[in-house]
Amino acid sequence: MSIMNNTEFGLTEEQKMIRESILPMLAEVMPSNKIRELDEAYEFPFEAYQALADGGWLGLPHEAEYGGADASWKDFTVFVETVAYHNAQLASAWLTTVMYGGMQVKHGGSEALKQEILPGLIKGDIRLALCITEPETGSDVSSIKTPAKEDGDHYIITGQKVYITCAHVADHLVVATKTDPGAGHKGITLFLVNAKSPGITIRPLKGLGRKMIHTNEVYFDAVKVPKSRILGGLNGGWKALMRGLNFERLSLAAAACGNMARIIDYAAQYAKDRTQFGEPISKFQAISHKFADMQIMAESSRSLLYRVADMLDAGENPTMHTSMLKVLACENNVRCADMGIQIMGGAGYMNDHEMQMYFRDSRVGPIGGGTSEIMRSVIAKQMGL
Repeated sequence: MSIMNNTEFGLTEEQKMIRESILPMLAEVMPSNKIRELDEAYEFPFEAYQALADGGWLGLPHEAEYGGADASWKDFTVFVETVAYHNAQLASAWLTTVMYGGMQVKHGGSEALKQEILPGLIKGDIRLALCITEPETGSDVSSIKTPAKEDGDHYIITGQKVYITCAHVADHLVVATKTDPGAGHKGITLFLVNAKSPGITIRPLKGLGRKMIHTNEVYFDAVKVPKSRILGGLNGGWKALMRGLNFERLSLAAAACGNMARIIDYAAQYAKDRTQFGEPISKFQAISHKFADMQIMAESSRSLLYRVADMLDAGENPTMHTSMLKVLACENNVRCADMGIQIMGGAGYMNDHEMQMYFRDSRVGPIGGGTSEIMRSVIAKQMGL
């Protein structure tokens, strides 16, 4: 039944190969029992992450001169969806370093910084985290307050960030600061900060889901950063962050699509094996119609996902479409996970099964990377309303 295997229309042979090669490898290095162990222990999936690095997958969107693959956005989309089918948290771990942090280095770093960071990132030796959100600032990025004050050839950063994914395993932090407090979004500057710098304290947070790649509070107490580690130019942070929004929304939606496919397959196997009143529960219309609705949600999300990837590959700037995609895929993922628990009944609610983890992991989708409410405002604005 797997829609990961049956939905190959429009994929190139190389994109089909991505699915065929990654899933068996991840099944070996990160089997189901290992996933549950890591999730319960709040432990990062180091072995699986390194396996992706060893396969060259961390270089997918980066230039060949640094060891990357110069892949298309459609290639990238198929990859993220496939990894998320195995485990959505592993996909997020990959995205945090390779995309959210790595793309800021790719587009905003000096040649010296790119030579320092990107080859090691692609080999799996360097991990990054993106630090934007603050205790008083979430959706309104222009209102961040963390100051960076000039001090000769350096800047001094003092402040606090919160809900920072993978900061606890990061070697470097991409930090959004205010270098011109009175300039609103025009006063934001990004810095690449060594996570082991004096004055940095990282405190893990325990959330509902995504325990392997959990979020963190990050404190900066007079952290000294060289001017050479500015990304995107002084006061150029807003433009750099906005450039990455379409790619971030595509990434989150791809992960949601992969997770939906996994939920359907996992629940379907249970429904075929579970017998009530003398027959598998999958034969009951009340159950089969739930699967039909889940399949509709998954396929409609994937269709828009691939369309947006094609638009980006064609050089479009599909702001409205990426916003619609994130809402559709992330909200559908939550609905599918909830229906998966209902299909499995008490078993779906138990930690012995993965369905409860799929539900917990899905719920952050409509929140992180721009809430569904913000996405709807973006869509309405793009409509001229």
